[in-house]
Order: sequence, then structure tokens, then C-alpha cells
Amino acid sequence: MSRSSDHGSYRYSAVLGAEGVGLGSWHANQHQWLGSRDFACDAGQPAWDAAVDALATLLAEHAVRGAQLRVLLSARYSRFCLVPWSDAIGNPRELDAYARACFENLYGQPLDDWRIVLSPEPAGAARIATALPEALLQRLQALGRESHLSLRSVQPYLMAAYNRCSAQLAQGDFLFVLAEPRRSVLLLAAGGAWQQVLAQGCADSDQALRALIERTCELYGEHLPRVYLHAPGRSDVPQLAAVQLCQPASDADPLCAMWRAVA
Repeated sequence: MSRSSDHGSYRYSAVLGAEGVGLGSWHANQHQWLGSRDFACDAGQPAWDAAVDALATLLAEHAVRGAQLRVLLSARYSRFCLVPWSDAIGNPRELDAYARACFENLYGQPLDDWRIVLSPEPAGAARIATALPEALLQRLQALGRESHLSLRSVQPYLMAAYNRCSAQLAQGDFLFVLAEPRRSVLLLAAGGAWQQVLAQGCADSDQALRALIERTCELYGEHLPRVYLHAPGRSDVPQLAAVQLCQPASDADPLCAMWRAVA
């Protein structure tokens, strides 16, 4: 049953994973993992729809009315694209149209019903663009209202993880690898600018992850970049030639590990 006191000091962070949803809280400087819930998608139903239903159940069990809520989205619910620099872009509307054209070229279909978010980069540099389903964002806003919570942000887990780990990255060229359960995202930087972003399904094994990293490094060229790996929720530390980043203690629940890594 929902509580209704001391709401001003409660903050919640939900992780919408590929096959489950988790929820953690902050109160009086204390972090607490509240639990997770698996979900299954019906045929023809968007995966995020079942995920939000599961989140609604968790919030009904734990959330304090009037508290703040942050939502982190698995790469399963996001699309990523590299948007090269163009001198022809003169305003934000043109930049959005240009980014949508890049997505359409990459995925072979328009993203009219998706919201595009671009990373802030200096003039002359390529940007990382993230697309999120507009219907998912609207559903989360409605859930916040129904749960009497203040929805403060909806952010791809990739962005939260990279921002938290960025202070550990050395200067120079690098490959940042986020190995979520069932899906990995790779960001390649060279010459002080983004060169590639790749997201794809990947088995939760060292062998599969190593092959994915090696294929990406082959595209880089003769001198391989330094590899940084954030692999939350893995029961073992991958035996890879990579620097481990933001690696919380192993946890039986990968959603809890993801939450702890960026809490």
C-alpha cells in the first residue's frame, strides 16, 4: 500500500530493463533497493507497454505520493545513430530534421513518432542521437500523474552510465562498451570526436561480448583504441582486455546492479 507522509524527501529511480523492471529509492541519505518484477509481452504489444504496466505495479506497492521519479530505459527501448557535423544546419529545427534523416537512412524507416535527443558537442564534431518512442514517454507521464509522483526525467541507461563513468576515461581514443543484459551498446571516440555508435543484441557471455568488441575494433584501424567496459549485473567479471567501469558488487538481480551503478 502506498504511503503518504514525508513525501518531500523521497526520490525513486526505476530501471526499465529488457525483460524486467526494477525500483530503488533514496530517503534521508539512505539508498534502498525495493525490488523488481519480470514481464512478458503479448503478440503485437510493444515491449515498453508491458514494462510500464510492471512499473505501475511496483509503484503502487512502494511509492510515496508526491515523491520524485526518475526513469532509466534499457537500450531495448532506444535507437541510436551518429549524426555527422554539417555546416548547412542553421537552427534547432533543421538539426532535428537532419537527425531524423540520419535515422531513416540507418534504419530504413521514418521515426515520426519518436523523440530525438542529441548529445551536446562542439562545432565541427559529430553528435550521438538517441530516439525514444513518443508513446512511451507519454505513457510514463500519465503513470506519474496517476501515481501522484513528480516525473523528473526519462533517460536512456546508456547516457546515465556514460556520464557516471566518464571521469574514469583517459584522454585519447577509446571504445566505451555498455553490456546490458541481452543487449550491448558501443561508443567509439577518436580524434576528440564520436566516430561510431552501435547497439545490438548480444548473449550474456564473455565469448559473445569479446567477438562484438573485436569486430568493432577491426573497423577502427591498425592502432586499437583502449576499451572501457560497463557490464552491470554479470555474475562474473569478463576476462577481456578492457578497463572495468562503474562495476558494483555482483548482484543476483541485474536490474539492481544497473540501479546501483548510476545511483
